[in-house]
Formats: sequence, structure tokens, C-alpha cells
Amino acid sequence: MGDPILALDKAQLTLAGNAGPVEILRGITLTVERGETVGLVGPSGSGKSSLLMLMGGLERATGGQVRALGQDLGAMGEDALARFRRGNMGVVFQSFHLIPTMTALENVAVPLELAGAKDAFARAEAELVAVGLGKRLDHYPAQMSGGEQQRVALARAAVPRPAILLADEPTGNLDGVNGAAIMDLLFGLRDMHGATLVLVTHAPELAARCDRIVRLVDGRVSA
Repeated sequence: MGDPILALDKAQLTLAGNAGPVEILRGITLTVERGETVGLVGPSGSGKSSLLMLMGGLERATGGQVRALGQDLGAMGEDALARFRRGNMGVVFQSFHLIPTMTALENVAVPLELAGAKDAFARAEAELVAVGLGKRLDHYPAQMSGGEQQRVALARAAVPRPAILLADEPTGNLDGVNGAAIMDLLFGLRDMHGATLVLVTHAPELAARCDRIVRLVDGRVSA
């Protein structure tokens, strides 16, 4: 099977709070294999989103180790980490994080332009067509529905062909119909690009589509 694509060894996350340090994650040991789809579930405040942020190098572990594609994320400087993320990871959030002054096409092209791709706009257009937005290329986020904005965010995450897709409650701000459509697209992108998918969700029907479910309770993986 080879080395896991994600490996956490006793990973901890402690953040400063008004009343002193707050333990968010308390020694998480977990591996994710290439091509696997893992659902992170658990009550609010259990540390699911924080764990996803550690996996994506968006938060730094304050103890233990986080490795992605064999690289120790904790040993990288901020610039190296940003480059690594850009080349290997796509992240989809509950709130869409689109740039309001850019069209759908420009938003999706951003990661490719940052990477110096010459065909950024052609690839961005193809990805938007793949998520059903071929007629919305020149629309700005404010001109699109929530479901359409999340499709743009999905296209932006998928267009660099990342090895790892991370999704944090990607249907949390959407109604049932749009949420189901976004999930179908997310799993479709995973299949099309052969990506490993880790997603945080409260939705049982979504968790049921994953290869494996990891449950968090109070900052620890629950047996």
C-alpha cells in the first residue's frame, strides 16, 4: 500500500485563550492512505475543523508531528508550506472564500496563476464547465447563488489537480438540494482526479459515503 498520504503522530494543538491555554487537540495519531475518503465527525467543539486545518498546514501543531506526502509540515517555513499546499492540496470551506472583485473564471484561475501556469484560464474554464458553470464564467460572486459560489470554490480547489482534497462542512451553508449536488460533485472530482478526500461533516448521509469515519470527542479520536 506504500506510505500513508497523511500521518499524524501524537499531534497536539493548544491555543492561547483569555483564561490561559486551551487544548483543542490532545495527541491525535491517525493515518490516511492514498485514495481513501475519510469523514471526520463528532459534536461541535470536538476539534474536527482544527484537525483538518492541521492536515492542511493551515494551523501548526504545537506538539507531535503532522506529515503529508512524506513531508513534515512542522519543519517547513511559511513560504515553503504555502508552496507545498498550493501544489498538493485543495481546500473547500463552509464559507466560500471567493474574491468578490473577481469573476468566477478569475477566482478559479488564481491558484494556477500563482503557480505560473501558462494555460491558467483555459484550465479554469474547463473546471467550471465540469461543475456545471460554463455559462457563469464572467459572473461575480455577488451575482451567484450560494450553491453556485460553492461550485466555484470546488472548481478552484480541484483545478491544480491536488493529491489531497480537504473539505470543511462544504454543504453547511446550503439547502438540501444544493448540498446534495455539491457532495456529488466533490466525490466526482475525487474520482476524476484520484484525490484523497478528508471531509468534516455533521450530515450522516454524507459520512455514510466515506470509506472510513473518524469520530472526535473532546480533542481526541474516539474508539
